[in-house]
Amino acid sequence: MSYNHSEAMIPLEKQNRYRRTYGELRPGYRHSGQVYEGLLASRITPESRVLDAGCGRAGVIGLYRDRVKQAVGLDVNMASLRDNIGLDQAVMGDLDHMPFADDCFDIVLCTWVVEHLEEPDTTFAELSRVLAKGGHLLILTPNAWNYVVLISRFIRGRLQPFLVRKVYGRQEADTFPAFYRANTKAKLDGKLRRVGLRDEEFHHVGDPSYIAFNDLFFKLGMFLEKLMDLRPLHFLKVHLVASYVKT
Repeated sequence: MSYNHSEAMIPLEKQNRYRRTYGELRPGYRHSGQVYEGLLASRITPESRVLDAGCGRAGVIGLYRDRVKQAVGLDVNMASLRDNIGLDQAVMGDLDHMPFADDCFDIVLCTWVVEHLEEPDTTFAELSRVLAKGGHLLILTPNAWNYVVLISRFIRGRLQPFLVRKVYGRQEADTFPAFYRANTKAKLDGKLRRVGLRDEEFHHVGDPSYIAFNDLFFKLGMFLEKLMDLRPLHFLKVHLVASYVKT
C-alpha cells in the first residue's frame, strides 16, 4: 500500500520511487506506513473489532480484513465509502458524533486524520468512548514541527487548489482543511491522557522523499535526515506514528 498525505510536494509515484531508493541505501529503514502497519499487525486478533475512523477511499485495514472479526469504516463522504472495498461495513458519519455504542471497538485507526481535526479534544473524547478498555488507538499523522509541514503550511491558501490538482494529481474533493492542533507528541499525549488514553508506543519517522524533486534535492533530504537522526533533533522527523491504549 502506498502512503502519502496532503503535505507532499511531489507526485506520489515519484516519491515512492525515491523512498524505495532510500530504503536500499539505508538497510533496516521503514517508512511511516510500514511502521504503522506493524503496529496494527501486532495488535489484531481473530476477535478484533476494528474501526477505521475517517477511512476515505482506502485504508490499511483492507490488508488485514481476513484476520479480524469486523472491519468498520466511518467517513463523511459517501463517494469515498463506496470506493472503499476493504471494509465489512461502511458508515457515513461525523467523527465528533459517531453512531456507535460505548466500548464497541478493540482498535481504532486514525490515518491522516489528526491534522484535519478542528476540535481535537472533542474528537478524541468520542474516539475514546467507542474504544473498549484495553483497546488501542493507532495514529499516523504529519509532525507539525517538520520543515516539510512548515513549508506546506506557508504556501497553503490560494496555491493549494492548484497544487492538489496539478502536482498531487488529486481532486479538491479529496482534500480537507488542515489545522495541526494536536500534531506534536506533547499535544497528543496531553489531549489523549485527558480522555483516558496513554502512550503505549511512539515513533518519529523520517522520510527524505518529500522534497525529492530531483536527485540533488533527494541528497539534500538525506542530509537533513542524518541531522534529524541526532537525538536532540529527532522530534523534527516528518511523521508521528503511535499507539495509545485505553486504561
